[in-house]
Amino acid sequence: MHVHRSAPDSAACAATITPRVRASWRRSARYGLTAEEMRPVFTGSVDTGSLLYECGSAVLRGLQATLANEPVSMMITDPEGLVLSRICEDGTINRSLDRVNLAPGFYFAEENAGTNGLGLALADRAPSLVRAEEHYCAGLRGYTCAAAPVLDPVSGGVAGSINLTTWSESASELLLALAQSAAGNTTALMLARGAGHSSHPMPRGEVFRVYADRMRAPDASVLTPGWRTAFAEARSAFRGGRAVAVVGEPGTGKTALASLARRELRRERVLNVRPPAPDDVEAWLELWTPELGKDSTCVIISGVDRLPAWVISELAARLAEVRVHDGMQPYVLTAESAEDMPEELRRLVDAVVEVPALRFRPDDVQPLAQHFARQRRRRDVGFTPQAARALESFDWPENVRQLRQVVREAASRTDLIDLNHLPPEVFTGPGRPLTRLESVERDEIVRCLAEPGTTVGEAARELGVSRATIYRKMAQYRITVPGRASRS
Repeated sequence: MHVHRSAPDSAACAATITPRVRASWRRSARYGLTAEEMRPVFTGSVDTGSLLYECGSAVLRGLQATLANEPVSMMITDPEGLVLSRICEDGTINRSLDRVNLAPGFYFAEENAGTNGLGLALADRAPSLVRAEEHYCAGLRGYTCAAAPVLDPVSGGVAGSINLTTWSESASELLLALAQSAAGNTTALMLARGAGHSSHPMPRGEVFRVYADRMRAPDASVLTPGWRTAFAEARSAFRGGRAVAVVGEPGTGKTALASLARRELRRERVLNVRPPAPDDVEAWLELWTPELGKDSTCVIISGVDRLPAWVISELAARLAEVRVHDGMQPYVLTAESAEDMPEELRRLVDAVVEVPALRFRPDDVQPLAQHFARQRRRRDVGFTPQAARALESFDWPENVRQLRQVVREAASRTDLIDLNHLPPEVFTGPGRPLTRLESVERDEIVRCLAEPGTTVGEAARELGVSRATIYRKMAQYRITVPGRASRS
């Protein structure tokens, strides 16, 4: 195997590489790496008990049987680029990979090893093929690496990656397809072996238009106590012509808050754009970025912390060129936290407004619930005291988005929402994920206890178990049904 030591940005190579790889080279240089120096960091242990490791290993063992006589090393990494596992029966390539530290226990993200397959797949959150001379560091130019991110089936975030590495002179046409297939199969197996959660929708890059002349000014039912401070901060920043980022957990209402604050200041149309699927990035950018230059238009760019790295550079360049419209910036960014915002975009932000999670503002639950119920029913909807307590006591891991779904579903069936109109998860405290069988058992117990007037003893008789079993199961599943647990 021959390893070339020329600079990674040589003219011959630069003329043929893709914009993604070129952007990765620039990031590698910013990390302080050189063609001669990699910095793979070793950690003492890896997490071999995770669902990702379990499912990825099962998928790669099956793929290994297909590639039994091929010099292909198959790896699982975590989202930070830590190599968790390496499966390969070819001793020669294994020894070679050990020499460059592409082995379990080493971090191989871009900041550690420069442009490489798994690092690029994690940075851009997209399938990536990096051939010999496309590697930033010379020590990796004897290999071709194909990698694809593994998406968490529940959260939709990046759980890790699958990486396939072979010699640079080997055929690589099918390598990327195999990596994508293995990553997809790992996600599917994680869903099947998980807690029976429904799959999270994958990014599609939707663009939504909201017209100011069709919407009223925000009312008191929307501007709940926990929102008012954030709303006032956003409104003040917009009025001052500052570029604003609204941060908070998924489902807290970041986009809604930004839209409401803009709408109170002036009539304008608002576009909300969401992260695209990896294959749609270029079309996604071309679809909406021309709107930034139009008068009385605001673009809310959601989830910038989930954008591929090369897109972030392109987006930052475009945003840096836009001009203030009538004293207000024409864009707003959202992310989960200020720390998660990419540095290139964070430099463009003048003010960060944080929207607190719903669990930190229980006084907002009832006003929001009444607002969502009225939206669904087109009239006022009541809540029994027990239902109100159940809603206020729940942790709402998916925040306002989850509350809206729960209340709208309940309001579609009644004008007075009681315990039996709420889904089982509302009565369950935080804990480990449940298996499908446990979820069914939990749901049946809640269904019985939530019926008006039902006692624990009556629920036990209906289910054919003892009262002691019901109490034990309630403790096991952290079930709390207001007004029911203490009855005979």
